Amino acid sequence: MKQQMIEKFKKQLQQELQEIEQQLEESERPQATELSNYDNHPADNASDLTDQLTEMAIDEHRSDHAEEIKNALQAIEDGTYGKCTECGEEIPLGRLEAMPHALTCVEHAEQREDQIRPVEEEVLSALPKSDDFEELEEFGSSDTPSDKM
Repeated sequence: MKQQMIEKFKKQLQQELQEIEQQLEESERPQATELSNYDNHPADNASDLTDQLTEMAIDEHRSDHAEEIKNALQAIEDGTYGKCTECGEEIPLGRLEAMPHALTCVEHAEQREDQIRPVEEEVLSALPKSDDFEELEEFGSSDTPSDKM
């Protein structure tokens, strides 16, 4: 990759990182709309909580993206920018133009996304397998003669 293109991506990444860091600094947590929860309707409390959690999630996403940009800037400094960290092949220019912070080729990016699974799956897969419906049927249902009396 030409040094001119690398410099272009470096400027773009630095500008994007600066914008994200500024957004994180200016980010404010939504305040509760009521002074007291004593006479609040539960839906008002739920709305406030949803707003707070949404802001927290957005800030976390921004922080993660800032970290990706810092990694890309470090790759530029190391001289490895533009090469996939998994296979070492050149990352297509179109991918870098769309996502200058990309450090993997499309194939390896897709593999990474497949590896990210919800934590709950580990817990659920550790549970013994059983057919809960059959166990419940043993106790009867509204379809059994004993329930119709």
